[in-house]
Amino acid sequence: MRIVIAGGHGRIALRLERLLSAGGHEAVGIIRRPEQAEDLRTAGAEPVVLDLESASVEEVTEVLRGADAAVFAAGAGPGSGAARKETVDRDAAVLFADAAERAGVRRFLVVSSMGADAAHAGDEVFDAYLRAKGAADDAVRSRAGLEWTVLRPGMLTDDAGKGLVRLGASTGRGPIPRDDVAAVLAELVETPATAGLTLELVTGPTPVMVAVKDVAGN
Repeated sequence: MRIVIAGGHGRIALRLERLLSAGGHEAVGIIRRPEQAEDLRTAGAEPVVLDLESASVEEVTEVLRGADAAVFAAGAGPGSGAARKETVDRDAAVLFADAAERAGVRRFLVVSSMGADAAHAGDEVFDAYLRAKGAADDAVRSRAGLEWTVLRPGMLTDDAGKGLVRLGASTGRGPIPRDDVAAVLAELVETPATAGLTLELVTGPTPVMVAVKDVAGN
């Protein structure tokens, strides 16, 4: 499979690219800065330099053309203000979904956040982040042309992944290593039976492959 990942230099995305490459897939990572390209090559991914905050839908469509799946894993990052939560976490996700539809890429995964809600109240930057993620999720879920799955991890950590998770419509709050988020995404990409699901993810007792099969009804 050819899988295009928005936010290709992110900490989850780099882990996902390594897993996809090791599994024999062709991973393509969209990055903003050329100096990030070597990190993607080291991870086994093909880098494409394109700024999703300024790119046209036609430009993004060309990158996605011929892909089997798309993963939106971009984010403005913890040091950014509320405005960039809207331009990256919301608007870039909508742009990526629009381009995927135009390119005929049906399988579409979103890395969202637990608690994402377009109507979330509050004036802090994190409140703006949850609103932006929620609005992006709503926009993706309205696309009839996409076989979408929205993944909402709990508190992200850089602990070594154990491959044991709790995955479902409602898991309760908790931490989850980025390693395990990437492992779940790699399984979800190849599990189209999870299309139409919004899933929460935290550390738990179930091996990743079994957890994904369980939510898929397999």
